[in-house]
Amino acid sequence: MRRRIRRLSSLILLAQVAILSASLLIGFVLFAVTARANLTSDYQDRAADIAQTFAEMPAVQRCLSSGPSSCDGDVQQLATATEQRTGAAYVVVIDMDRVRHSHPDPTLVGRKVSEDVVARDGQVHRGTDVGATGTTANARVPVFAGTSRTVIGEVSVGIRESSVAAELLGQLPIYATWIVLAFAIGTAVSFGLAAVLKRRTFGLELDEIAHLLQEREATLHGIREGVIAIDPAGRITVVNDEAQRLLRLPDGARGRRLDDVLAASPIRDALTGTTEVKDAIAVTDSGVLVLNRMPVTLAGRPHGAVLTLQDRTEVTGLSQELDGERSFAESIRAQQHEFSNRMHAVAGLLELGRAPEALQYLNEIRGTSADLDRTLRTHIEAPMIVGLLLGKAAEANERGIDLVIAPETDLGSAPDRLQALVTILGNLIDNAFDALADSPAPRRVTVAIVETPQTLTVRVADNGPGVPDGSIPRIFESGYTTKRGSLARHGGLGLSLVHTTASRLGGTVSVARDGGAAFTVVIPRPTAPSLCAEPWETGAERHGSAQIDVRGGER
Repeated sequence: MRRRIRRLSSLILLAQVAILSASLLIGFVLFAVTARANLTSDYQDRAADIAQTFAEMPAVQRCLSSGPSSCDGDVQQLATATEQRTGAAYVVVIDMDRVRHSHPDPTLVGRKVSEDVVARDGQVHRGTDVGATGTTANARVPVFAGTSRTVIGEVSVGIRESSVAAELLGQLPIYATWIVLAFAIGTAVSFGLAAVLKRRTFGLELDEIAHLLQEREATLHGIREGVIAIDPAGRITVVNDEAQRLLRLPDGARGRRLDDVLAASPIRDALTGTTEVKDAIAVTDSGVLVLNRMPVTLAGRPHGAVLTLQDRTEVTGLSQELDGERSFAESIRAQQHEFSNRMHAVAGLLELGRAPEALQYLNEIRGTSADLDRTLRTHIEAPMIVGLLLGKAAEANERGIDLVIAPETDLGSAPDRLQALVTILGNLIDNAFDALADSPAPRRVTVAIVETPQTLTVRVADNGPGVPDGSIPRIFESGYTTKRGSLARHGGLGLSLVHTTASRLGGTVSVARDGGAAFTVVIPRPTAPSLCAEPWETGAERHGSAQIDVRGGER
């Protein structure tokens, strides 16, 4: 079994040498054929010159003009002398009756030739003749009578092809030397080219390059993170399926600029920038993304950047659900702590023998503590929402905020899109708490949840300062916040999540002035398909369905 050549440099060198050898060999053969044809033509011209000179001799012209006579011996002597002096194979003279007056074979002198007089037309005829003397470069010229243009005979001169071949063989070694030199130079250049290509491919062989390509494709399209590589000009050179899905890139995005295939947004600004981005949170119509941008530099020169995107929508949803459970557990802990304090107070009153005061205190705390719980269970049947609101109530109590459940609240035990409702409600209440952080007492947050056969409406209002001037068009953008101080570190995501969640479900978000700020989210129920976003709508179309209705007021 033949050993397979795997080294890239060896393959390139062998291929170049093979191509060079074949090219030089073909060129040499073509040159030899052309040189042979040129030499044959040169020898025919030489034979024509000899014949022309011989035909112009007065003795030859007189002999042919006088007809058959004893001058044939003189012509034969002249022909023999010419053959010896010029190296011609033969000099044959014939008259118009086709009778020979000279010939290398003296026995043929005086005899007729079989063919007609070719030079009868007064022209010089060149060609290759195959006769008794072998193959020759032949020329036939007419013999004229004196100064007239009357043809009286023909002179045929031939030079052997062996003389042509001998001269060709004498020239070929010189050209062969040049061809060998060209082959050596070409081989050296091919070896240098192979070495350069080897360095350009980082020393990898063909099998290794193919293996790396297969691994890259399998890795890119097998991971759950989106990966995009862009060159220094901003064109996409690598993009996997997950990145196309997360950013909703069109087919054929590879090779195009990222600015051209991605709509204007904070995400595009982060991905097309020039600085390094680490774990940036971005909210899109399809969910929550974590962005990373790493510039690539090779040999001190920029080579573009690598972008990674991670879908954190499910993680964020689970985090919201966990926050609800944590708030519920915190409320239970706070109630247990408060219950212990109250039991200590009752025990103290009883030890002092003040039973009437203890009874009065029990009646007071029973009505106060049970009031919110009774209100929640009366208007809300969903346990997760009750737990969320109880946790928020405990937090509100610690922060000195009154959390009020609006009387119109009405929610069943299994509301549609429960996870989305937790996200929207939790973020709106947190946003309201933060808005009241620097407000004087009394501070109040009112929550209303109304479920109808057509829609699910969530309204959260506070008596804080409202939306700041100029912030209304941007309050739902990811990363934008009006918070100051320590709260600013946690801002810029809550309202964006609310807006994105409502938009994905075909709902609307509005903010209005109502003694502060009131956010209202309306989500269509699945029983009202005309209000729901179609699953094939693009992110931009769903984004447009979430309207921001501002009815006075600033936050």
